[in-house]
Amino acid sequence: MQKDYIGLMTDSFTGPLAPEIAKRLTDALAPAHLDVINDSAKHLGHAGHDGSGESHFTVEIVAAQFAGMSRIERQRAVNHALGDLLRDRIHALAIRARAPGE
Repeated sequence: MQKDYIGLMTDSFTGPLAPEIAKRLTDALAPAHLDVINDSAKHLGHAGHDGSGESHFTVEIVAAQFAGMSRIERQRAVNHALGDLLRDRIHALAIRARAPGE
């Protein structure tokens, strides 16, 4: 499958965490489209904002593996790929997961 777009988008500082999220999702799910968006600046002063500039993210991902999966199954697949990052470094993650053609 040809990948049409894999990118990092940010509203503010992007440090090492956004590329690590992209790498793990690419390795695990071979997405045709992936955006990792750093939303941390929007949460300045909120609970979970640790001052690193990398605490809140949105992932927009299109992967063939998602075909036939429920929304919950897709989110679990993303969460599984990110593993310890969700436990140790990411406070909040919004997931928009689709199969090609959706």
